[in-house]
Amino acid sequence: MEKQIEIDGILLNYTDTGRPDGAPVVLMHGWGCNLTTVASIAHILEPGMRVLSLDLPGHGKTPEPPKVWGVEDYTRMVEKFIERMGLKDVTLIGHSFGGRISILLSSRRDYVGRVVLVDAAGIKPRRSMRYYFKVYSYKTMKHLLPLLFGRERGERLLDRYRGKTGSSDYRNSTPMMRAILSKCVNKDLRQVMPLIKVPVLLVWGELDTATPISDARLMEKLIPGAGLVSFPGCGHYSFLDNPVGFRAVMQSFFQKDLNRQ
Repeated sequence: MEKQIEIDGILLNYTDTGRPDGAPVVLMHGWGCNLTTVASIAHILEPGMRVLSLDLPGHGKTPEPPKVWGVEDYTRMVEKFIERMGLKDVTLIGHSFGGRISILLSSRRDYVGRVVLVDAAGIKPRRSMRYYFKVYSYKTMKHLLPLLFGRERGERLLDRYRGKTGSSDYRNSTPMMRAILSKCVNKDLRQVMPLIKVPVLLVWGELDTATPISDARLMEKLIPGAGLVSFPGCGHYSFLDNPVGFRAVMQSFFQKDLNRQ
């Protein structure tokens, strides 16, 4: 059953499932998704753990932020949720964009006990010459179109151009969420990874093109004591591409919690 809690004027949608007295887990989905996307992960843990799965602001049934947020703003929202819910020794599980929040939060809060990063973002992507050509073309058009067609029509044409040339996440987002995505995607979290002092499990698809396996290997080096499990033939949604293998890995990592009587 879905619930809502108001935090800083935003009605955050979430579910609270599993064993009420079990070890708490905060589960966070990726960009353009919602809590139903990661429901299969929640189902693995529910027999022995308490799973709180969030619709991050601007996703699912949670409204968009009132202004252009960065990763820090999302992280503060999750921090306040954890504190309001009174959670201690909490496990963070983040897929893709949810991984960014998990990395930043676990680097500075001692109430985080474990982290699972699933095809997580957090490493600033390498950029090709094609990317920089698109960026500079956009900047040129941003100045020229309002001069040629007027401000209002120029903005419409510019937005249409952004929609055609951006990623699928970008194209499928509202103007506000596009601005937020642009701000968040360039946030490199490598500098905070060595500050994470709790057990970290990295689970990755070896064919992931959104957050490549090279990102996972770098995270494994930067995060003390982190361990990496990768699945051949799987992409950015490794938990959906290989549900049997993913379940086995999670059951092994959380064995004590899931076997508790």
